[in-house]
Amino acid sequence: MAELNSSPEKSGIKTRSKKAALKVDLTAMVDLAFLLITFFMLTTTLSKPSAMDVAMPVGEESEPVAQSRTMTICLGKNNKAMYYLGLADKPLIPATVTNYSGSGLRKAIFDMSKHVQQTTGKSMLVIIKPAETSVYGNLVNTLDEMKITSTQQYAIADIAPKDISLLKAQQAY
Repeated sequence: MAELNSSPEKSGIKTRSKKAALKVDLTAMVDLAFLLITFFMLTTTLSKPSAMDVAMPVGEESEPVAQSRTMTICLGKNNKAMYYLGLADKPLIPATVTNYSGSGLRKAIFDMSKHVQQTTGKSMLVIIKPAETSVYGNLVNTLDEMKITSTQQYAIADIAPKDISLLKAQQAY
């Protein structure tokens, strides 16, 4: 049992009055402290990490996709992204540099998706190509934009030399 004693030591000196020794029982205080710690530990809500599901292809075989419904997003340096519709050699919509804001990449994805839906009647496929000069946060932002814009088909691919030359021409590499 925990207690606090403050009685004078017997050193051979006689005291005239006999006062009762002060004893404080600290057991209740310790019990209360542990009850409070337990209460706060049990009532605290811990945040659960959230993760986005990314479906990766199973086999090596792939079906060709029409260039008229393929949007390519190349991630460059200084929080810049370049996008175009079609092939890098002959883009149907020329390469344009934008940022990751709501009026930047998100608006571009919405506009391209609307254009592809009107011209082909099918949904758009997006290919995301991070460059060596891009940062990981830009890839995460781009994947977030895929989720926000409800883009169902997208893939992450290695950047091609043609895309790098387009990024250099746009001063985004």
